[in-house]
Amino acid sequence: MDMALKTARVALVGNPNSGKTALFNALTGAHQKVANYAGVTVERKEGLIRTASGRTMSVLDLPGTYSLRARSPDEEVTRDAVLGRLAGEVPPDVLVCVADATNLRLILRLVLELKAVGRPMVLALNMYDIAQRQGLRIDLEKLGAELGVPIITTVATRKRGIDDLIAAVETQVDVAAASENHWRSPDATELRTAAREAERIMKACVRPPERPDTLTGRIDDVLLHPLGGMVILMVILFAMFQAVFSWAAPLMDGIEGIVGWLGAGVAALLPDGLLQSLIVDGIISGVGSVLVFLPQILILFLFIIALEDFGYMARAAFLMDKIMGGAGLHGRAFIPLLSSFACAIPGIMAARVIDSKRDRLTTILVAPLMTCSARIPVYTLIIAAFIPNETVWGFVNLQGLVMFGLYAAGIVSALLVSLVIRKVFWRGAVEPFMMELPTYKVPDFKSVVFNLWIRAKIFINRAGRIILPLVIILWVLATFPYPPENATMPGIDYSFAGMIGRALEPIFAPIGFNWQMVVALIPGMAAREVAVAALGTTYAIADAENATGLLASTLSAQWSLATALSFLAWYIFAPQCVATLGVVKRETNSWKWTWIMIGYMFGLAYLASFVTYHVAVALGGG
Repeated sequence: MDMALKTARVALVGNPNSGKTALFNALTGAHQKVANYAGVTVERKEGLIRTASGRTMSVLDLPGTYSLRARSPDEEVTRDAVLGRLAGEVPPDVLVCVADATNLRLILRLVLELKAVGRPMVLALNMYDIAQRQGLRIDLEKLGAELGVPIITTVATRKRGIDDLIAAVETQVDVAAASENHWRSPDATELRTAAREAERIMKACVRPPERPDTLTGRIDDVLLHPLGGMVILMVILFAMFQAVFSWAAPLMDGIEGIVGWLGAGVAALLPDGLLQSLIVDGIISGVGSVLVFLPQILILFLFIIALEDFGYMARAAFLMDKIMGGAGLHGRAFIPLLSSFACAIPGIMAARVIDSKRDRLTTILVAPLMTCSARIPVYTLIIAAFIPNETVWGFVNLQGLVMFGLYAAGIVSALLVSLVIRKVFWRGAVEPFMMELPTYKVPDFKSVVFNLWIRAKIFINRAGRIILPLVIILWVLATFPYPPENATMPGIDYSFAGMIGRALEPIFAPIGFNWQMVVALIPGMAAREVAVAALGTTYAIADAENATGLLASTLSAQWSLATALSFLAWYIFAPQCVATLGVVKRETNSWKWTWIMIGYMFGLAYLASFVTYHVAVALGGG
């Protein structure tokens, strides 16, 4: 088929932190879709662009890589995509190698490796504005001649150079159409030669900045200080969890007011009966009790996204390397574990950046211990019910301090469990940690807002796709069968939910759980945050306008402090998300490791709750 008539395929390749995804977004805008590659769980992002001449090009954003030698699953996917080895994938017609213009040393080796493959290619020097500000002197003409590829300078976050890049790619598409497609895989000798040749080209074409970026050095002197850097990291994490409470409160009140207004409006329109109860008490109250925590989750994501864009995450990983190495974890595990604060699923998938299979598996097994955002509704509810909203030490919110303690408990438990895993399943030293530290950059406001919007859509979609069916099922279980005419207890006591809860209650009685708590744990297996809606249902909280406040006051009146602390301890450890378990199975390709994780987490949850409950009772909290 004539290349002018068919959709040309363009693959973006580059080192991690090169701005490749920002360039992909600038090229494709909203015309993109995300899926997984066939047979693996590595994310696949593809988008469409239309050139000025009317040609359509499909752009594939490949995972970051340093070399075609491929040591991690992500790098293997990139290598196989470039070489045309992926099952069901059409090989790219043109490669766009995306480089951080301020750090060309490693990318030049990759460019030479890609050139040896034989595919038409364009080199995009991204973040070129930062290189210019630093006074970095790059001889573009000589560099292009040495590499034998066209070079385009870009600033993806401001869409500079995008039209020039598209034009250059289109020219290479025509080259691909005229070539005989003699593509091949570079041999080991060529890969070794590429490293030496890259060093020579670097010295010949790139000169040190006339105005060295001394600011980066001065910042690193502070942020990477062995003691001061750790203190700053702890302060940042502490501030993050304080903000989750203090910043979110007005927005949460607003959402709760909207939910209450909606519930009251629907109740006024519908007559009393099953339909009104289903919509108001089941759907609106149930889903609303989860949506009210959206501001807290977005604030958590705001910190993570902004710190990543600023360039701090790599520094945090560097700081944590010794601590994590002492616990049997690789330094690269820090970013997957920190990502698990938002959700364990992307955290587990991010473990692909770890080269060693053993280190990667250890990270996967402990990632669910990190306190994901789905736990926030449960933690917030229990803290609001039992911890006074007051200031300690003159400036610290006590509720935020307790939340920080819960997150810290998850971190410490992950380090301890990883140490046990290394001692029990395999021994040996952890591989040395090497990571490129990206240049500091002011986070792009539009990019941060866009990423927050994506996270909000994911959460709202989860509320509709998972939480809504669960709250409907909960309503049915809590409503039927009806209580007998001479009933003396609340109706839910005679329902299916009451029957299930009372049947399982003896198992959980030693850790201080009542049957209502047991009922809440069951839907929590599908989605942790549904436990809040489940507790509201089992305690018959029907006022949608102040559902969270009423539920908190109900729990504080009916639970002891020991029971509340036991419930929190359970949620630190228990693997209560089926989706996470499914991802663990796919990432490890093993039911054995999945069941090992389920077993140890349930065992830890029960043990922690048992100890917490009985110690609290002994200290007078019963």
